[in-house]
Amino acid sequence: NRHDLIDLHNLKDPTTEIELISIVGHGTYGKVHKGKHKKSGKLVAIKIMRVQEEEEEDLKMEIRFLRKYSDHKNIARYFGAFVKKGGNNQEDELWLVMELCGSGSVTELIKSNKGNLKENWIAYICKGILAGLAYLHDNHVIHRDIKGQNVLLTDESIIKLVDFGVSAQLDKTLAKRRTFIGTPYWMAPEVISCEDNPSATYDSRSDLWSLGVTAIEMAEGKPPLSNLHPMRALFLIPRNEPPRLQNKRKWSLEFQDFVARCLDKNFRTRPDAVRLLTHKFIANVDEIKVR
Repeated sequence: NRHDLIDLHNLKDPTTEIELISIVGHGTYGKVHKGKHKKSGKLVAIKIMRVQEEEEEDLKMEIRFLRKYSDHKNIARYFGAFVKKGGNNQEDELWLVMELCGSGSVTELIKSNKGNLKENWIAYICKGILAGLAYLHDNHVIHRDIKGQNVLLTDESIIKLVDFGVSAQLDKTLAKRRTFIGTPYWMAPEVISCEDNPSATYDSRSDLWSLGVTAIEMAEGKPPLSNLHPMRALFLIPRNEPPRLQNKRKWSLEFQDFVARCLDKNFRTRPDAVRLLTHKFIANVDEIKVR
């Protein structure tokens, strides 16, 4: 296994094994650092967040779950979760150690390309996201937080999903301390409805709605409704007509159809990841390099 270079089982203090090099990003829950595994010399990414002691076991259990399902080409590998104890009444730090994706997130790629991506790049990225989702869904795992920020690229331009599942556990664990976590712009209408209606349901196809919104984010630089307050967006997503690409003449009919199929408001008729991988917009993608 390509990841066996790093063995971080039962590590009590991550600083004995991991050297922090620099901050490379800021996520919903804390800073992301580039670091080095001292023993192997391998570069890794470390997400560091402050937690209270009673939260640690729940979160570490979630990371063990992440490790189990992160050995796929299109999913960033999680090596482990470790706690660095805080002194002098400071909160502990939870360190999530994972594969370093050197080319950053899709959101960063959009910014560096003047606010949108070319259609063949979008198709390539969507294909990588779908392959990762098909694997997760086959293992009965819903990602729950597909958006440009959670789709990373390696130096070889391989698409990697991060933060699958963990966002749900973190939301539950940390919600009591924070009034609002994350952003709703990518959330499927049926997921939002579940907040108001206990009898409502959703399944893994909620990730495909988020993919459709991410496709619009790549094409237009931001998701629909992002100019509105998050609570207003939460109210409107289940009530509005599903969003579409605004500039019809700029994009192919295949791309427009792909977005429309992802953004079917009825999740029961929305195609799943395996079916979407056969869509013309995706099926004809060459393994181009995204640069």
